[in-house]
Amino acid sequence: MFEEMVVVGLDPGLRYTGYAAAVGSERGVAVREVGVLRVPGGTWSARLREVYRDAAALLADLRPDRVALEDVFAHARHPRTAVHVAHVRGVLYLAAAEAGVPVESLPPAAVKRAVCGNGRAPKAQVQAAVRSLLGLFGELDPHAADALALAATALARAGYRLGPEGKR
Repeated sequence: MFEEMVVVGLDPGLRYTGYAAAVGSERGVAVREVGVLRVPGGTWSARLREVYRDAAALLADLRPDRVALEDVFAHARHPRTAVHVAHVRGVLYLAAAEAGVPVESLPPAAVKRAVCGNGRAPKAQVQAAVRSLLGLFGELDPHAADALALAATALARAGYRLGPEGKR
């Protein structure tokens, strides 16, 4: 029925970029890997170079069919943060383009709606929903949980049933 699809979710940030690889199949969704790319200190250009290098290596290792990347969220009190996050998104787009992987850009509210049923869900609710939907135990780093929610949402939009692999 469905061929397997690997999606890497990327949650761009100024200090941490969450990532998660999820595999969709006719049996459900399985989590392959989750983690955080840590952005080192230094000049802004050096930091962006490291994000690019780490993301390129990650994509080469995981070989996804698609990348799900979070749209920039701009808070009225912190517009400069949105500009910096947009720079991080740019290097993530470049890493995906050079790996030949299409990118699906997803708004945070759409991801929250897909996994929680509420577009304004707080981070803790997203973490709990992702753990429940995918049958995970233990705590998830908030950045990694957001990346996993992105990957799961992209898989759901592609027609894969959210839920732990193997359970009906």
